[in-house]
Amino acid sequence: MSATSTAALLEGETGAWELVVGLEVHVELQTATKMWCGCSTDFGGPANTNVCPVCTGQPGALPVANEQAVADAALLGLALGCDIAEVCRFHRKNYFYPDLAKNYQISQYDVPLCHDGRLDLDVTTDEGEQVTRRVGIERLHMEEDTGKSLHVGESGRLHGAEKSLIDYNRCGIPLLEIVSDPDIRDPETAQAYLRELQAIVRTLGVSDARMEEGSIRCDANVSVRRPGEELGTRCEIKNLNSVRSLGRAVRYEARRQIDVLEAGGEIVMETRHWDEGRGVTETLRRKESVTDYRYFPDPDLVEIHSSRAWVEQLRARLPELPAASRARLQQAGLSAEQAATIVAGGLLALHDEAVAAGAEPVAVANWCTGEVTGQLSSAALTPAEAGLTGAHVAELVALIDDGTLSTKLAKDVLAGVIEERGAVPPAEVAEQRGLQQVSDEGELQGIVDEVVAANPETVEAIRGGNDKAIGALVGQVMKATRGQADPKKTNELLRAAIEA
Repeated sequence: MSATSTAALLEGETGAWELVVGLEVHVELQTATKMWCGCSTDFGGPANTNVCPVCTGQPGALPVANEQAVADAALLGLALGCDIAEVCRFHRKNYFYPDLAKNYQISQYDVPLCHDGRLDLDVTTDEGEQVTRRVGIERLHMEEDTGKSLHVGESGRLHGAEKSLIDYNRCGIPLLEIVSDPDIRDPETAQAYLRELQAIVRTLGVSDARMEEGSIRCDANVSVRRPGEELGTRCEIKNLNSVRSLGRAVRYEARRQIDVLEAGGEIVMETRHWDEGRGVTETLRRKESVTDYRYFPDPDLVEIHSSRAWVEQLRARLPELPAASRARLQQAGLSAEQAATIVAGGLLALHDEAVAAGAEPVAVANWCTGEVTGQLSSAALTPAEAGLTGAHVAELVALIDDGTLSTKLAKDVLAGVIEERGAVPPAEVAEQRGLQQVSDEGELQGIVDEVVAANPETVEAIRGGNDKAIGALVGQVMKATRGQADPKKTNELLRAAIEA
């Protein structure tokens, strides 16, 4: 694997261009209460029920910073290699917010809590090459989320809507903004950055990082330039809600800007919307400059002082991070793809528990990256929600190894464990549902003899050298035993009966 910060250039009609991307990723923290008040942060409640005078900006209501949110922000900053500011403060960011009642956002401006970090990424290029790229992190700062606007009409968007409704439940939820340096040179690295950041956030447990629920969102600042020239004018693509959308949007916007420049036009600094269905970006508004926000220190909030002792206490809490977890799994014999799937899919604890219970690492990985992932995804459940533990997976592997279950039957047993939300272990599920593999030679022998006697032509074909025909006889034995016959034992008995 090579280490590089460069990428392939983009070819235009008039020569080569270089893509430059910086990402702004917003992460909602999963604290019990909001950033400045005691309102619940529960997702999906009835509209405008988790609100109070503070988060709706009523006159005289004073905010108080959420201590847990500050600690979670600093912990994530340390995981990203950031320095923690000894003193930082909150500012008011003035802007027309239709979904933020006080009409300003409490954020951080010149002194963020965390700054000067980096993230190393393993990237697979379009050509299949494995490279390592480092993306600098300019800052990680704290702020609050806004409410949510619902545009009523056929399009579901502001343009053409009959009316707009506002739900303030999300207003004031602790929000982190992680701003990268403009170090990204291709869509693959942008996607790898977002995936890795999502994995780190989940590993730390500071957010569920569910893009479909908006708890992690991404904005992409995209520009192009001739190789070696100064940075070009950037456009910001707002609220990309999946890794796939990020890659598609960056590719489209780069090509759009190249086409404009090569036609003699100019790129205007603006904010653009990504239309997932049409696969295009569209103008939302001209991009504001920092002076438009009229930042000034929030007079209602005190400075935050981060002592060195407190920072070191947080550092001691850092768990094994995703890159180290993947390396450890590969040392245990897993492929790079299996390791990445287990870590990114939140299955590391499940895998480690199963191995600790005595199961072989690769066998556990095969289950975790295959059937476990598939069944949990179909049920839209996490392992915890399904009640699935590493002990369950280890027991499944053991039941296959000792011949109690075939792989096919083990899949049915896994489904039963999930249906019972882990309350019934695999061996009991197999017994209750009659899913144990038939391995008793005496019981199988009678069925094999019946199948052989009923298929003389197939038997003669096998004796004549058509060895593949035995599959038809195995299938009949399986049908007679409802798929519970031991395939290996069935083959042995069939061949013995045919050769007799």
